[in-house]
Amino acid sequence: QVQLVESGGGLVQAGGSLRLSCVASGNIFSINLMGWYRQAPGKQRELVADITDGGSTNYADSVKGRFTISRDNAKKTVYLQMNSLKPEDTAVYYCHAEYRTRVGSKLYDYWGQGTQVTVSS
Repeated sequence: QVQLVESGGGLVQAGGSLRLSCVASGNIFSINLMGWYRQAPGKQRELVADITDGGSTNYADSVKGRFTISRDNAKKTVYLQMNSLKPEDTAVYYCHAEYRTRVGSKLYDYWGQGTQVTVSS
């Protein structure tokens, strides 16, 4: 059993900051890729940012320069620092992980339950 537990969402005014955290636990040997996705009402889920176990990062154009993703491999935790938030950043933010259960196993993926981020204008 695997769990991804997100925290840090909430209500913030435009221009403010929030920091999301996601802790992975359970039958995980190693995590290849961790990332954050978001889904606004009536829209498809979209990638916000992801980070490999080696630290390579990838960002959506809409958040470049404002959001920073990082991870602590020892704690199986990924963070998303969100600065200069805009009303259009309002969405449910989901943590995602690609992981192996043992050396050489196939890659599995798992989603967190989501955390609401609301940015007021």
